[in-house]
Amino acid sequence: MKHTKLILFFSFLALTCSKDESVDLILHNAYNAEITVEQNLNNGVDILDILEANDVNSLYGIEYNGGFIFDVNIEDGSMIVATDYSQIGSVAWGDVFSLDTSAEIGTGDANTQMIVDGNQNDNSTDGFEFGSNDYAFKIVSDLEYNDNNDWFIPSRDSMKAIFDNVHSLGFGNFNESLIYWSSTKVGYSPYVMGFNFDSWGGEAFLGSCASPNGILIARKIN
Repeated sequence: MKHTKLILFFSFLALTCSKDESVDLILHNAYNAEITVEQNLNNGVDILDILEANDVNSLYGIEYNGGFIFDVNIEDGSMIVATDYSQIGSVAWGDVFSLDTSAEIGTGDANTQMIVDGNQNDNSTDGFEFGSNDYAFKIVSDLEYNDNNDWFIPSRDSMKAIFDNVHSLGFGNFNESLIYWSSTKVGYSPYVMGFNFDSWGGEAFLGSCASPNGILIARKIN
């Protein structure tokens, strides 16, 4: 009888612990209005659950998964983050040849790949052969940084969103003394952007492939 009571007692403890762990897991993934949006995000709460109780603007500028959130899709909860990578110094564009890439937010990954492919295939009959893989888009395409390896250089419109939704709000780590590459290009002219409020004000402008610039990197979180 004594052994039976002990078995029942330990069985009860096991069930209680299992139940508590399940409750903790549920609470860990459930939106909690008593803590910040950033804390909910870091607790694994789904973006769409956060958006049910908060405006999308509450997510902008939060440092998450390697970068600062600058774009959120309110339909599916996907996000794009960006961060500075200018510590390697100003970097060359690569081969100079005619190519049009997209300006739209979220196209930077495709743009970056197009430019890498173009450098690989370019024979520079109508441009300039850079002649090595030490150029911005190849560096970023191969980059492992902040525990991620799916980085790209953002498009022109993404750069503007980074300025509006992160930098102008006082967040991020972008260098106001630099001009940064975007991955948007029209013909021979790439769009570039600075983060200095006085001189450029967050507007991308046409630059030159011949001038080395800083690198700002982005990645998608689905």
